[in-house]
Amino acid sequence: MQTIEKFLDVHKQNHQLSIRLISPTFGQLPPEMVYCYGLTHRKPHYFFIFMLDGLTHHGVDLQQFDIKNNELLFIVPHQIHQLPLTKQGTDYYKLGFDENCLSLLPKQYPFLINPLNNQKIKFTPSAAGRLRSIFEVLLDLLSAMSTDPALILAHLNSLLTEINAAYFANDPNPADEKLSKYISFKIYVENKLIDHPTIKELAEALALNTNSLYNIVKHYSGLSPKEFITNRLILEAKRRLYYSESSIKQLAYDLGFNDPEYFARLFKKVTGKTITVFVQDLSGN
Repeated sequence: MQTIEKFLDVHKQNHQLSIRLISPTFGQLPPEMVYCYGLTHRKPHYFFIFMLDGLTHHGVDLQQFDIKNNELLFIVPHQIHQLPLTKQGTDYYKLGFDENCLSLLPKQYPFLINPLNNQKIKFTPSAAGRLRSIFEVLLDLLSAMSTDPALILAHLNSLLTEINAAYFANDPNPADEKLSKYISFKIYVENKLIDHPTIKELAEALALNTNSLYNIVKHYSGLSPKEFITNRLILEAKRRLYYSESSIKQLAYDLGFNDPEYFARLFKKVTGKTITVFVQDLSGN
């Protein structure tokens, strides 16, 4: 099996950017080449699928999603992606690009942090039409490897801006201070996950008191800060169990737990399964 980490480097559609666009009539790889990367893998890059006509099913971090007309599913680096067993949908765009492409864009796109816990975005007909137009331009630009990267990045910026607006369409104040603090909280947790930051440390880092932090995290995630961190640690454990042959003890240490037995009990408490049973279920899928 080839490593998915090198997919965009090997199959990129621009000499200077690791980016690839696929539609039913453009950018398709032979099925045997696709399968050699595996139907389930940990994504090393950003990946979007925008459905124009039809229905498809993809899994993200052990959750299944149906993507229908005018809906977009986004996957960010390190998430587990499960592709459908059979080809579905008659018209769509799939886009993959790496962290370097994102770093070259002029601003940030908060939806990529997924603060509202919406992995799938529904577009209005007018917004879907604009998104389709941007994809069409990108397809034209990526038809030649020598296209100026600045042109590609300009339209990628437009695409992500459109998606970001749709993601927050139902939030009355998408740029308010509370959401900004929650996004900062999620980023801090990602960066310090295996250090197991305390609630006091988190509050101080975000210039909040612990009650304010609790209220913000509870509002957006439905969880307390402690529950959020615990769930994120267990999700990371699930992700690593897909590929790691490490012992439970080593996995616990890798995730910052000093007591492997406590880690094993916590895993069962959160998932309802022992680690052994969880791995057996994975093998049966």
